[in-house]
Amino acid sequence: MITGIIGKKIGMTQLFDPDGTVWPGTVIQAGPCVVVQAKSKATDGYDAVQLGLVEARPARATKPLAGHYKKAGVPPTRVRREVKVAEGGDALKTGDQVLASIFASGDRVDVIGMSRGKGFQGVMKRHNFGGGAATHGSMFHRAPGSIGASSYPSRVVKGMRAAGRMGGGRVTVRNLKVVRVDPENHLIVVHGAVPGAAGGYVVVRRAVAAKVSKAPQVEKPKGKK
Repeated sequence: MITGIIGKKIGMTQLFDPDGTVWPGTVIQAGPCVVVQAKSKATDGYDAVQLGLVEARPARATKPLAGHYKKAGVPPTRVRREVKVAEGGDALKTGDQVLASIFASGDRVDVIGMSRGKGFQGVMKRHNFGGGAATHGSMFHRAPGSIGASSYPSRVVKGMRAAGRMGGGRVTVRNLKVVRVDPENHLIVVHGAVPGAAGGYVVVRRAVAAKVSKAPQVEKPKGKK
């Protein structure tokens, strides 16, 4: 059984339960995807599939990549990702479709995407440093402070938190709850925020370490056992 699908972040919305509960969620256009390559333990050492996201806009491909798609018998896609296949499920072959219906309401998923790039930032924004005094002429407001001793080791040790480029990296948000699935329109709504801006590509997979939803505790009236 396949464990994930490629999608595109559409934006955020709100869903309402009949009792008035509000669920802030992110809308993801999940698929349709097509299997470009199937990998197995016999040939590759592990079970996985390479998915391609089918979009309305045609994709251009180099000659080697065009041959890769021709071998699979599917049209070229702009986005490809590799997704693991769980043991014990039906084996997928090239050309098979993967749709949003692999998930259902209540499932727990991990969403992987690229975070928004924020450029070169200082230590207060990048690492949440507190900063120095803001008054009495301290002249030490947003500086990082000491970055090492002069006598020993007489250098800046590796991993020192400093200013630098922030964001624009791979981020995984774990254990998001699937609130609603619309297979006809290839849409999934998950409770919470996912990395990246609207229009960014993400991978939605089944949660690696899914949390178990606990039933709400009902308080007993005082004086009764």
